[in-house]
Amino acid sequence: MIARTGGELLVACLAEQGVKRVFCIPGESYLAALDALVDADIRTIVARHEGGAAMMAEADGKMSGRPGVCFVTRGPGATNAAAGVHIAQQDSTPMILFIGQIAREHTGRDAFQEVDYRQMFGGIAKLVEQVEDAARLPEIISRAWHVAMSGRPGPVVIALPEDMLRDTVQTPPARRVEVAEPSASAAQMDWLATLLKTAQRPFLVAGGSRWNPEAVRALRMFSERWMLPVGCSFRRQSLFDHEHFCYAGDVGLGINPRLKKRIEDSDLILLLGGRLSENPSQGFTLLASPNPEQKLIHIHPGSEELGRIYAPSLPINATPGGFLSRALEIDAPESLPWSIGTQEAHADYLGWSDTPPDAPGDVTLGHAVTHMREVLGQDAVFTNGAGNFAGWLHRFHRFRRYNTQVAPTSGSMGYGLPAAIAAKLAYPKREVVCIAGDGDIQMTLQEIGTAMQEEANVIVIIADNGQYGTIRMHQERDYPGRRSATGLVNPDFAALAQSYGAYGEKVENDADFAAAFDRARNAERCAVLHLRTDPRAISPGKTLEG
Repeated sequence: MIARTGGELLVACLAEQGVKRVFCIPGESYLAALDALVDADIRTIVARHEGGAAMMAEADGKMSGRPGVCFVTRGPGATNAAAGVHIAQQDSTPMILFIGQIAREHTGRDAFQEVDYRQMFGGIAKLVEQVEDAARLPEIISRAWHVAMSGRPGPVVIALPEDMLRDTVQTPPARRVEVAEPSASAAQMDWLATLLKTAQRPFLVAGGSRWNPEAVRALRMFSERWMLPVGCSFRRQSLFDHEHFCYAGDVGLGINPRLKKRIEDSDLILLLGGRLSENPSQGFTLLASPNPEQKLIHIHPGSEELGRIYAPSLPINATPGGFLSRALEIDAPESLPWSIGTQEAHADYLGWSDTPPDAPGDVTLGHAVTHMREVLGQDAVFTNGAGNFAGWLHRFHRFRRYNTQVAPTSGSMGYGLPAAIAAKLAYPKREVVCIAGDGDIQMTLQEIGTAMQEEANVIVIIADNGQYGTIRMHQERDYPGRRSATGLVNPDFAALAQSYGAYGEKVENDADFAAAFDRARNAERCAVLHLRTDPRAISPGKTLEG
C-alpha cells in the first residue's frame, strides 16, 4: 500500500494496462500526471494540436486492439480533441481521452475553461466519467478499459480535476483488463451450416474491429474451405490478402460495379464484424432495410448492432475470432456450386485494380500508387485522411497483410499524418506512407514537427490540386459552373517540410516520381513529396468536366 498522488496512481494504472505510449498536448490542469510520467516506462508523445494527439491515440488503438491514450487540458484542449473521439466512435476503436479539469471547489461557477464533459461527450463516447476521489482511480480506470474494449469498442472520456491529481492516497492500481470474447453457440453453427449448404451465390463482407492476426488467418482458412468470395468493408482492406483467389474487392466508395452487382445478386450474405453503414452499403441501398432480399448472417461483437438497421436471418453475437474458431469446425461439402463465381469475382477485382485509367496532368496519383505497389514490401503501412485522393490508394494498391491500412471510416480530414506517426511508433521497422490531399493535410500539417521530434520517419505524399476536390466534385454535379468556397491558395509544401528539418521535394512529372520516392525512402527522416496534380483529375476514371 504505497502512498501516491492521484497523478502517480493514474500512471501506475496505465502501466498495469500495458500502455506503452501516450499522446498529449501539455496543460497546467494535469501537471501531476505529467510529472508522474517522468519516472514511468511510458513514452510521452507531444503533438502540436489536440486534434492531432487524439487522432494518434485513435490510430494506436486501431492497430493494437487496446485503448490508445490521449491527454489534453480542459476547455479548448478538450474541444480540439473531439475530432479524434468522433473517429473512435464511428470506427469502433478503443480509446481513452483524459482531460485535465478545474479544481473540484470551483465546479459550477463557470470557472476558467470549465466544461461539463458528460454533456459535451455524452453523444459520442461510450462512457464519460469525472474522478472526484483519487482512491477511486483504479476502479474507474478498470471500468474504462472494459467499456472501451467490450462489445463494439469505442472511446471513453475521463475528466481529472487538477486538485484530485495532487491528493495522496494508498490504493493499489487496477490489474490488467482482459475483456470477454463472445462466441457462437452450437445451434447457431448448425443453422450457419444449413444456410451455407443451401445457398447458391453466397458472399462474405469483412469489416469492423476486434480483429487480430489469428482471426485474419482464420478468415482466410474459412473462405478457402467454402470457396467464399470475400469483400472488405470501407477502409478495412487489410483484413484480407488482395492477391488471394477468394478476394473480390473493396466494398466502399467507388465500388467496382461488377462487385456491387454480385452482392446485389447474392442469395446469402455473411456480414462479419462490420455494420454495413452508409459508405459500404452505398447509401443504405445495397441491402433493403429492415428486411434484406438476401438471407443475412450478421456476426458482430456488440449485440446492440444486431438488427439495428438490417433484420438478419441469423444474428450471432460474437467477435470475428470467436465466430471463426467455431465456423472452422464445420466441414464443407466437396462440391460448391459457387466456386466458379468466386474465381470470376477475383478476376473482376484484378481487372478493376490493375492499371489506372489515363488522367489529365503531368503527375498523377494513379502512377504514384502503382509504383509504390511495385517497390514497397508487403508490410508497408498506408494511412490517409478524407478526400477523393484516397480513391486511387483504395482501388490500385493491393493490401497483402493485416494492419497495413490505417484510415478513418468516419471520413475525417487530417487523419493521415497523425495516424502515420502513430503507426511508425508502433511499427518502427516498417515503412509508413501517408497519402494526403492539399486540403486534407492542412488540417494537421503541423504534426510534421511531431514526426521530426519523435524521429518518426514517415513518407507523406501530398496531392495538391488547389481545391477541396471532393466538395468541388459534388458542387459541379449539383451546381454546375458555380464554384464557391472550394478553391485553395497553397504553400510550397516541400519548402514547408524543409523548414521543419524534414526532407521535401516537389514532383512535376510521372517520370520523376520513382527517383523522388526512392530519395524519400532513404532520407532517414520524415519526408514530404509535393505532387502538383491537375484539378480536372477528380477521381479514378473521372474528370471534373464529366
